[in-house]
Formats: sequence, structure tokens, C-alpha cells
Amino acid sequence: MIDNTKLEAATEAFVQDKSKENFVGIMELLEKAVVYLPSMVPENLDEKTVEDMKAGRAVKLPKEAKIMPCLLKKENGGQVLPVFSSQKHIPTDKRSPALLGMPFMNCVSMAMLHQDTVESVVLNPFTQNIVIPRQILEVALKRSQARQTKTVQVTKEQFHQLAHKRVIYEILPAFLHEKKEEGLEQLKADEAKAILGIYAPLYPKEVAMPYREDDFSFLSLNVTDTMQITRIDLPEKNVAVGMCCRIYVVWKRDKQELEYYTIEKAEEGNEIGRIYADRRHETVKKAPDNGAEIETIMELAGA
Repeated sequence: MIDNTKLEAATEAFVQDKSKENFVGIMELLEKAVVYLPSMVPENLDEKTVEDMKAGRAVKLPKEAKIMPCLLKKENGGQVLPVFSSQKHIPTDKRSPALLGMPFMNCVSMAMLHQDTVESVVLNPFTQNIVIPRQILEVALKRSQARQTKTVQVTKEQFHQLAHKRVIYEILPAFLHEKKEEGLEQLKADEAKAILGIYAPLYPKEVAMPYREDDFSFLSLNVTDTMQITRIDLPEKNVAVGMCCRIYVVWKRDKQELEYYTIEKAEEGNEIGRIYADRRHETVKKAPDNGAEIETIMELAGA
């Protein structure tokens, strides 16, 4: 079971005195805490794992497991992500199909990835109802990133490269594989602004984000009646060997399938990579000249 004794004491103190100091005390503990996240039961789990999840016991989920948190709807129609410091704060009639023990910062990342639908995170919504707005979540994420930066000494250039890799190889493909056509349309609608919105939370205040909207370019083509390919050109700065300089997102309308390809700098020329829904990355083949890339991606996608 999760032990949040200090966090419980801090939330009780805040309920009695909603001072800024008491709220800061909660956040300092939360940033290092494991909390309970209500969710749907992921598919294809064995019976024992499902039973443990429903009881709120610790389980180890397979990497391919898709976590679908149970959001709460506000009176104004907005949605919030609920988390709990202990199970005593969850009324019997409000229990979700599953209860996951998850680091609070993972919950924050999940909320920030879905800023279009999640307004805030709420701690113990049915009892203490401590609202953590998006602005505070952004600060928490930057503080967490800053701690990691201090722990692993890297140069500013290396930090930019790490942030770039995390966006292009982790956050963006995870978002698109989960949201599929909806996510792709959202990305195309906001273009560079949407991608910059993913980069921004990774940067602590001590490190300025080096990218601007005109560093990115988008091109979408309906290459067949059932296939659309979206090409995203990425900033050239800070892109070293082994990093991605261009993305191709393939949407197959007839099969409702999405494929995510990367053009990666190599020692000689470029290589084509692919990132799957289970986050697996593989190098597919040597990339052709820039002008022939789309035709090669079409072949790989089965057009």
C-alpha cells in the first residue's frame, strides 16, 4: 500500500488554513509522492492483475498497457484529473473500475499532454477538493525537470538535444498513437504552436527554449483515396547524429490506423525510423534523397 502519512498531514493542515505556505508544503510533498489514479482497466491483462488493480494493490503493468484515467466533469463542462493521497478519500459509490498507484509527476505529465480536455488536477476531490491549476502543474513539471538537470550534469546543447528527443521520440508519438485522427487534426490545426506547447513544459526557467514557430513547417497530402501523409520539418539547430530532423505521420482512413516515421541523421546520409504504439523504435532502412522521401514512406505504409 502507498504510505502518504506526511502528505495526509499537509492536506489536513491546508484544509484548516488555506495559506500559501501550506499549499506550497503540499506541492513539495506531492512532487515526490506516489498517488492513486482512478482509471479504466487496461485490455488484455490476466485475471490476477485485474483483481489487484480493482483492489488498489500494487501491480506491474506491461509496457503496451494503455492507461485511460477516469476524469471528473465540472459543472461548467470542463474536466479534471482526480488523484488521491489514500483510499480513505474515495467513497464506495465513487470507485472507478481500477485504481493505479502512480508517481504524481507522471499524472502531471498525463494532464499536460491533454491540455485540450484537462483543466486541472484535483487532489482528494470528494473530501478535501484541493485544486491544482494548470499554471502550478507547469511549475511542478519544470521543477522536476530542473532537479533532473542538476542530477545529471549536461551542457546546454545536450539539454536541448535531450528535450528534442523526448518530444519527438516519446511524447508526440504517444499522443498521436493514442488520439489517432483526432490528435493528428489537432496537431495540423495548431501546427508549430502545438509542438512548442509540448516543448515548453520541459524547460526550466534557467534554460530558454531555443525554438520559434517558424522553425517548423507542415505539409499534408492525400496521397491516395484512403491515405494521408503529414510531413513535419523540425528545427535544424541542435540536431546531431542519431537525432530526428523530419517526421512523417501516415493516417490510413479505411483501417483507422496511424504510423509514425522519423528521418534521422546518420554518419553518412539519413535513415528512416519508425515508432510504434508500444513506444518501440526501430531503424527501417536508409533514407533516399529528400525529394524521394514521401514515395518511400508510401511504400513502407503499403500504398
